[in-house]
Amino acid sequence: MTDGDEIFKQFKEHSVAEFFKKNQQMLGFSGKVRSLTTVVHEFVTNSIDACEEAGILPDIAVNLEELGEEHYRLTVQDNGPGIPKTHVGKALGQMLAGTKFHRYIQQRGQQGIGASGCCMFSYLTTGKPTRAISRYKGTSYELEVLIDFKTNKPLLNMLSESPTEEHGLTVISEYKGVSHEQSNKGIFEYLRRTALANPHATITFTDPKSGRMVLPRSTEVIPPKPFEIKPHPLGISAHDLLEAAHHFSEYRKLSALLQNAFSRVSAGKVAELRQVVPDVDFDKNPSKLTWEEAEKVVKGFGQVKWIAPATDSLVPIGREQIENSFRNIFSPELVVVTERSPKVYKGGIPFIVEAGIAYGGGIASAGKQGEIMRFANKVPLLFDTSGCAITETVKSVDWKRYDLKNFDEEPIAVLVNLASVHIPYTGAGKQAVAGEEEVEAEIRFAVMEAARTIQRYLSGKRHAHDIANKKKLVERYVEQLSSDLADLSGSKKDRILKKLTQIIEEKYAAEPSEEEIPIESEDKKPKAKEPETEGDE
Repeated sequence: MTDGDEIFKQFKEHSVAEFFKKNQQMLGFSGKVRSLTTVVHEFVTNSIDACEEAGILPDIAVNLEELGEEHYRLTVQDNGPGIPKTHVGKALGQMLAGTKFHRYIQQRGQQGIGASGCCMFSYLTTGKPTRAISRYKGTSYELEVLIDFKTNKPLLNMLSESPTEEHGLTVISEYKGVSHEQSNKGIFEYLRRTALANPHATITFTDPKSGRMVLPRSTEVIPPKPFEIKPHPLGISAHDLLEAAHHFSEYRKLSALLQNAFSRVSAGKVAELRQVVPDVDFDKNPSKLTWEEAEKVVKGFGQVKWIAPATDSLVPIGREQIENSFRNIFSPELVVVTERSPKVYKGGIPFIVEAGIAYGGGIASAGKQGEIMRFANKVPLLFDTSGCAITETVKSVDWKRYDLKNFDEEPIAVLVNLASVHIPYTGAGKQAVAGEEEVEAEIRFAVMEAARTIQRYLSGKRHAHDIANKKKLVERYVEQLSSDLADLSGSKKDRILKKLTQIIEEKYAAEPSEEEIPIESEDKKPKAKEPETEGDE
């Protein structure tokens, strides 16, 4: 037997479940505190997504019980629509199965790994299955869920089935080798930020040490539902085109495929493509399209003028919601929120950036300094801070220009939310945004736009403080001056004092006090021209 034969005796196929079993850190299961927070993150984001898709105001309860040293039981319950009996196993016990990975729509999750990854992590650390109770369309199903790592298939054990008038999903799982603490990386901080970005949700957290805490909703309005869009021609590759050709087999002509599988492609655009790619037959059956022809069509896309991708499918947090959330949670001295117009990256993926800055007041009393609060599709990103494009971009702003001498020591919190049908995460753990040039530029402009209002406020406050000090300085000598003038003129001191006081008040009346400094609305003020920097359009 040759050496090569010996080597290939070890050649085996592995499922995606086996891969993540050996690479748990890629799903965020690294570090005791991070692992437990990641589990809460995955289940809570799924709950909010499910409630919103069903048009339900989310009520989410997170209950953490300490069973022993570094051993916890976590229960997450929501009032969503629940999961059909036939889909519970795939939703919780099969990697890359779900309603998200294949859809071009703004969602908190986008891979179909999170919940099943948590069930996997629970079993690997405790040897116990995850218990799920799904209340769906009048029936409550209680099951135990495991993953068959060899086949990436769910293993189910039905415990009970009964009628119910309630709806929603409850997931109960245990974890060992994890830790819970009150920190900026802990569960409560994650839930607090989730409430900030999702003011329509009520979140209840029962902590084994602090007891029951409620983060109530501040609005009864459910955000508009994002809708699925088709890929834009400028965002696809030759492989994408060939894949669409095989997937949409009902179309007999390439021209029909382009008009129905992609956005912004009309009969007129197909006619233009015929001109710029004359050696490709647009009447041929798409299934017969070759790689070389697909490359030519994709190259032709770049030679045609296109309408930008649909952006009304994107749903940001919203200016009013961010302002209300900041005030409810922090009670800051000043809140400024900016929302950029929709843009696209990689030629065809739409996105929106919104930024909020809270300054002073409760920010200072809470001990917050130079805090950057990162969100992607309204989901807090607590980990991988230094490797995130949001952090790097906010830090790159010249804060001294905005009267903030040392950003890391100022009582300021900066919120940045990136909304898109596809967030460019750096890894499967979904905790950091990759450095796409167009995205970074929009983050920078949004933050600078908000910072300009902070600068005007601080400048006005400093000016008012200077005026107040001058007034106090003058007033120190009024009494003595009145007495001296009375002696020299023979007039009554009280009359002179009253007149001098009137003069001082009139002199400084036109200057606003610190409490009266006007802040021009970002909606009403003319937009300042953005500085020309690399990445500007």
